[in-house]
Amino acid sequence: MMRIGIFFGGTSREREISFAGGRTVFDNLDKGLFQPVPIFVDSQGHFILLDWQYLYKGTIRDFYPPVAALPPARHPWQVYLESLGELSEEALAELIGHVGRQVQASELPKLMDFAFLALHGPGGEDGAIQGLLEWVGIPYSGSGILPSAFGIDKIAQKKLLKATGLPTPDFYVLTAEDWATADPAATLSMLGRELGLPLVLKAPRQGSSIGISILKAEDPALFSAAVDRALFRRTLTAAEWEELDEHGRLAWVRQLADIREGIGLPVTATAHHADLPAVPGATATIFAHPEALLDFLMTAFPSASAVVLASTTGETQVLVESFVAGREFSCIVVEDENGQPLALPPTEIVKGTEVFDYRAKYLPGLARKVTPIDLPEADIERIRQQCQAMFRTFGFEVYARLDGFIQADGTIFLNDPNTTSGMLPASFFFHQAAEIGLNPSQFLTYLIRTSLAARRRGGLKPVQLTAQLGQLDAAIAARQQVQDDRLRVAVIMGGYSSERHISVESGRNIYEKLSSSVKYRPMPIFLAGNSEEFRLYELPINVMLKDNADDIREKIEQAEAGHAAHPVLARIRQEAAGITGTYAGQPVAAPRRISFEELAERADEVFIALHGRPGEDGALQQELEKFGLPYNGSGAASSAVTINKFETNRRLREAGLRVANHRLAYRLEWNADAEAFYRSLEDEFPYPFIAKPADDGCSSAVKKIKNRAELAAFSEQIFRQQEDLLAGPAEVLHLGFKEEFPQKEAFLVETLIGPDGAAKFLEVTGGLLTSYDTTGQLQIEVFEASEALATGEVLSLEEKFLAGEGQNITPARYATDAAERQRISDEVKRTLRQVAEILHIEGYARIDAFVRVRQSGAVEVLIIEVNSLPGMTPATCIFHQTALAGYTPYQFIDRILDFGKARAEKIITSN
Repeated sequence: MMRIGIFFGGTSREREISFAGGRTVFDNLDKGLFQPVPIFVDSQGHFILLDWQYLYKGTIRDFYPPVAALPPARHPWQVYLESLGELSEEALAELIGHVGRQVQASELPKLMDFAFLALHGPGGEDGAIQGLLEWVGIPYSGSGILPSAFGIDKIAQKKLLKATGLPTPDFYVLTAEDWATADPAATLSMLGRELGLPLVLKAPRQGSSIGISILKAEDPALFSAAVDRALFRRTLTAAEWEELDEHGRLAWVRQLADIREGIGLPVTATAHHADLPAVPGATATIFAHPEALLDFLMTAFPSASAVVLASTTGETQVLVESFVAGREFSCIVVEDENGQPLALPPTEIVKGTEVFDYRAKYLPGLARKVTPIDLPEADIERIRQQCQAMFRTFGFEVYARLDGFIQADGTIFLNDPNTTSGMLPASFFFHQAAEIGLNPSQFLTYLIRTSLAARRRGGLKPVQLTAQLGQLDAAIAARQQVQDDRLRVAVIMGGYSSERHISVESGRNIYEKLSSSVKYRPMPIFLAGNSEEFRLYELPINVMLKDNADDIREKIEQAEAGHAAHPVLARIRQEAAGITGTYAGQPVAAPRRISFEELAERADEVFIALHGRPGEDGALQQELEKFGLPYNGSGAASSAVTINKFETNRRLREAGLRVANHRLAYRLEWNADAEAFYRSLEDEFPYPFIAKPADDGCSSAVKKIKNRAELAAFSEQIFRQQEDLLAGPAEVLHLGFKEEFPQKEAFLVETLIGPDGAAKFLEVTGGLLTSYDTTGQLQIEVFEASEALATGEVLSLEEKFLAGEGQNITPARYATDAAERQRISDEVKRTLRQVAEILHIEGYARIDAFVRVRQSGAVEVLIIEVNSLPGMTPATCIFHQTALAGYTPYQFIDRILDFGKARAEKIITSN
């Protein structure tokens, strides 16, 4: 079996997406062909053979540097290794020893036969890691050294495109040295004359839209800010600082330290004084930790008029381009079986904001991917031909992602080729491969095989690689001929609630974990309809990997309306037949409606990956029970209780457990007399309090209500008649772009739970798993809870599900002393077990709670809510907890499925 070293993380500002992509590759490698070896590259370039359980953390900062290695600070900060300053070799070795072991480059050939590169940006896509691997003789994925060096450098790309006659927007390169002495107004005026407005300003060696700005007006102040953004600099004036309160100053430093939206750490800081002349060459102070930077700013103002902050890893040039008004697309180009470039169907990016930014790229539901782009066939073919031409011109190998625009007059501009594409489950990388019928596992197998051929072609160890290719080809052929007698699992995802996009993320993750296993054969099923009627659709892989639930539903509607497959897709699938004939298992088809009867005939078991209603309310479970289909999670009766937060709280309080004071607020009451409605809530619940739907999760519409205006806005929004959000209330509630806010007949109001004088106060979420012992009695295993840190008033959707956002510390930090921490943890777990027993929870669940630890040592656990089908997205914190208990995510899912079968058999036996 070939050992595949997966390199992920890295030194760049895209390290969190690289980390998430490496996990995707690890999970999706065909376990019948490959053995994954996780090589985490930290932000200083050390190679770490990572202990597998850390792969499933939400962010790098959740585990590295380890919490124990963080210096004392007055405020909770999320920091990377570089914020710890200079470390001795001994200190670094101890720190790395918490998560794995350091590996030297010379040791890599002993650990792996092939390197799969999921690294992004400088250090990953620039030829550096490629050169190191060639030096030690390890074949690797993707392009070689020279095309990688071109692929990272936007300025070099522009010059090459100009030189070869390929169309590209006009551009100008502004250097940091020139900018230091430039007059912003004069420079902007010159650029306006040469390039016209709007202008696009880019950091030349960054990806994921980091450092990009669009300047529409001839405004020198906005222009200066855009240049600073691309150079990763920030100027903070005394007036701006003095306007911020303590919380605002913390938030400002936290945002500055963000490696994507801010400028990252370490930074140089130079104080300027209005009454003193600037000193040329003045030495700036370097700050690596946000606490030290905060302290400096507190003392620098108000005596300083401004402080200039600059990242120590910033850019030295800014690429300024003419703005291209057109439709934006992205196209993956792969080598076909003969080594020729083959453009997959280009995808149009339909975004709600002007820039397809980090948040829109990686949070489901914020942007749409339309594949193929909705254009005449001739235009789509021209896009493909130009992408293939660029692939040849730059000498790319194996695969690349090419982005561009097509204007109204048909002019095509290509820009920013990427030699490593994002590898999240629904990224362009897998999304377009699915259109020719390759699931992620099959696509990765193809890329590994093609990369081996490319390295041999480049002269790397030709004799050894010829033998390696022969062995891999034989293994692939043997795998295709094996009788597929794996257990058939229908994975039901989607639904019609505000949690539908996260449900699709969960369902895809379950599908991918099972499809790369040797035990299960998953079948993706999408649930549509309403509370009166469930409609089930079997999805082909290309539809399952659409960007979000709404895109999947649209494809289903088109199939039902009799729309034929796009003719361009048919042509590309024919061109790719040499690839898919060897690697694809499932033919590309249209979504197809199936009945529960047919589901029972075709599946041995069901995994419900739905969240909220339907799925967690017992209705679907009742349908499955009619047909004798085993399923995951709690039974119908328990699910009907836990879906209702009000009823859950009532039962727990009756059983003697602590919950927030709560009541339901009804539309009828509000319609009858809104003023009396507001007064009655205010009389019972002092501001601030929590308002939220009683039967939705994923932070959907959970708001901290601080005054009458917010209460009125929340009520108007949740009781609205129209589907679209109301603009005024949305502004009052500071709703984000495309934030889900359901319509309900009632909402839940709860007292805001706070420390109440406790010595320690934290929010936790704890998972559990059930099984039967040898006597048939239900056993409940409660995992170590995770401590959830919210940067805002409540945990946001981004903090729960966006790669690199949020912080979940597992196990929760109840106390610094290990024995005391465990004592408190055992008390928390005892309470969570009580909750499961009272509510008759089965299978698995996640319980959210607040924990107060009194000065006396007394522990108070206040239950927030119970999720009977918790989110199963790739980095959800329940996987952090199961990893501590020794279960890989696949093993955890396997245990969940095993329990569902055992419960069904127990019911049959008892009947």
